[in-house]
Amino acid sequence: MLGLKLPTDPRWVNIVEKNIEEILTDHAYCEQKAASTAISLIIGFPEKSELVKEMTALAREEMGHFHMVHDRILKRGWVLGRERKDEYVIELMKFFPKGGSRDTHLVHKLLYAALIEARSCERFRLLSEEINDEELSEFYRNLMVSEANHYTMFLKFARKYGNKEEVDKKWQDLLDYEAELMKNLGKKETMHG
Repeated sequence: MLGLKLPTDPRWVNIVEKNIEEILTDHAYCEQKAASTAISLIIGFPEKSELVKEMTALAREEMGHFHMVHDRILKRGWVLGRERKDEYVIELMKFFPKGGSRDTHLVHKLLYAALIEARSCERFRLLSEEINDEELSEFYRNLMVSEANHYTMFLKFARKYGNKEEVDKKWQDLLDYEAELMKNLGKKETMHG
């Protein structure tokens, strides 16, 4: 369903289980960045009323997820750590060339967002099925559903605001690029790394 070309190695969960505090901190910042992405789309494209409406709801939802992750950190007696660089996102953002029209820029942002949400959904599914922590297993099962909805929403908007055939080609090319990236990731207790 997600279209990802290279699944995460299930052994990634073993790495995560050795440092739950790290994955929760990284996850919290991923939710905050997702809310920031939604807000940046509102600021950058205010004339796209349907997009603004959906991004307003998304920003609220992502900050709700941030709150839930933060609560789990506090419940375990920890504090939110400092933000980490997301190597996955940094490398992913190198795919599309800089410049181009405003509409092209929008489509690229939407495709990046769709892919990040798809990979998050895949990782949440893996955690829900494989992690030994029952509370986190249930937590990630619930989050997995909304991440899948986010992925499809971003892809729908990309196809709406761009030429569908071109968008579909760019999407497949981005998926191929991401699969190559993933060959070198999955060795850290981070949501995408």
